[in-house]
Amino acid sequence: MKMGKSMRVAYGEALRDLGAVNDKIVVLDADLAGATQTCIFRDAYPDRFYDFGIAEANMMCEAAGFAHSGYIPFASTFAIFGAGRAFEMVRNAICYPKLNVKLALSHSGVCVGEDGGSHQSVEDISLMRSVPNMTVIVPCDEIEMRKAVFAAVDVDGPVYLRVARTASEIVTEENTPFVPGKAITLKEGSDVALFACGLMVPRALQAAKLLEEEGISAAVVNFHTIKPIDEEAILAWNSRVKAIVTAEEHSIIGGLGSAVAEVLAGNPGARFGRIGINDVFGISGKPEDLFRYFGLTAENIADKAKALYSH
Repeated sequence: MKMGKSMRVAYGEALRDLGAVNDKIVVLDADLAGATQTCIFRDAYPDRFYDFGIAEANMMCEAAGFAHSGYIPFASTFAIFGAGRAFEMVRNAICYPKLNVKLALSHSGVCVGEDGGSHQSVEDISLMRSVPNMTVIVPCDEIEMRKAVFAAVDVDGPVYLRVARTASEIVTEENTPFVPGKAITLKEGSDVALFACGLMVPRALQAAKLLEEEGISAAVVNFHTIKPIDEEAILAWNSRVKAIVTAEEHSIIGGLGSAVAEVLAGNPGARFGRIGINDVFGISGKPEDLFRYFGLTAENIADKAKALYSH
């Protein structure tokens, strides 16, 4: 697998290219354009870019105003601020009236690294998934990030795009289908199924290779959309394999693992396990060290799947 560019850079470039073909696109930021990479859009279309300073709640309300006026606003800041600090405004000003606002929030999860637990948002998917009318998308590489930005415009209503700070290995192709709400099978398998999103998708593919070396056939399914979750795909795999493991760079509470568990509840079939942040805050460290510290590794995914399969 080839390493791609930073996911936030891919977001900024996609936003610029979208702005070239749709003059209704406006971009809002909260004093972090250099970090979120909305500066790429700002430099191309300064008359459609608005910096609100460190006032995320105000920015969300202004995004609602733009949507009321027929524009399609993309509001960006760090996930900890946009999903957390401004939650009430997202809920009441954007989701309650089902406005056409796109939240592309960067620096999510432990890939934030040395900024530490205060800035590592491991609850953002849970928060955004809990609000009615919100679509939640977690792209896995630069190609999928671009597709997600363009697809978000076609969704009638609020969309949350989770934008990682770091680069990701490229695991999809230009012709890989991308439809919000429809999971993508990246690798077929008959014994276990690994469901992953975001930066955990490459690790799930690596885990599948480890399992294959031990004679266990592992499918890898990219759940780029957490809400609406692809129930049909979940139930289909539940009837085909002996074990399902979810992998996410997020709390196991409220994220991909919870969404899958809610679908599986009451349905006989595969044994089920989750890999994610186990109800703790993040800590400061280099991203790859943190992935290992929290068990977000191919080896841990493979071990979990093997244990369930062999049980």
